[in-house]
Amino acid sequence: MRKELSFQWCERIEEAYFGLGVGGIVAVFLFRIRPTKPDVDEWVWVISGDLPPAYLVTDNAPNPASALQVYVELMGEWVDAVLSGRAVDDLIPVNVPPTAEWATNLQGRLKFLRDEILSRHEKDLRACN
Repeated sequence: MRKELSFQWCERIEEAYFGLGVGGIVAVFLFRIRPTKPDVDEWVWVISGDLPPAYLVTDNAPNPASALQVYVELMGEWVDAVLSGRAVDDLIPVNVPPTAEWATNLQGRLKFLRDEILSRHEKDLRACN
């Protein structure tokens, strides 16, 4: 594995599963990893696609749809903070500069995820509540 694509808290991937996705837009994967630290979760969701990637713990996301919903919520907090001029240091890490241009761009993608993808997984989302 290339070093720049790895995290120091992950020794290796033990299992990988595809959760849901729409080609070229978003994909949700579940990984079971071998952590290098005792305080790192063994299971993590990874969201990637034509948007900033992120990894999430499974605590509040028992299925792929709920993982995507948590992603949308956390990224929405980042968008709101950027657009209101607040610091983003304590929010989910985003691999783009915290500018209004990037926040507005991400805001549109999050709306698409909510309206066009999450709306098709309401049964899975209700199962989590």
